[in-house]
Amino acid sequence: MTTDADFLQSSFREKLLEHVFVSELLQEVWLANRQTMEVLRPEVDSSGYDLLLDREGVIRYVQLKSSRSDAKTSRQTVNSSLADKPGACVIWLVFQECNQRFKLEYLVFPDKLSGRLDLGTTIGRHARANATGYKAERPNTRVITKSKFTKLQTTNELVEWLFC
Repeated sequence: MTTDADFLQSSFREKLLEHVFVSELLQEVWLANRQTMEVLRPEVDSSGYDLLLDREGVIRYVQLKSSRSDAKTSRQTVNSSLADKPGACVIWLVFQECNQRFKLEYLVFPDKLSGRLDLGTTIGRHARANATGYKAERPNTRVITKSKFTKLQTTNELVEWLFC
């Protein structure tokens, strides 16, 4: 159920989903193996990632995206600087509200974490058009279609994908 609050408080919801995501990861790592994981956030959003995850020396630079499970979103626009980071990935949080909690599923890109991240060549565009209706390119972004993401249904699968 989408409400006005979903639009008016989208920054709040985005941060809330990030915290839910981090909580799910930390619980999985701790409860499954009694291990810890560092979670770091950049002070400025210019390097292409939202979180840096470090588990036993394996480092992942993560750009987070999110959408409701019933959304028609078919692509995500990603900061091209992400490709410069070793172990970089995009995690698309697909959420639904269930019993006053967020239930998460995950779409991940790339399908395997090895080598340099290939974001392709499709350049993103601004969401808003100018006075003539033209949506200018955003040269520091790339568009990744949903078909290039791999679906993971559990946090356990996500942890395996991230760190194994």
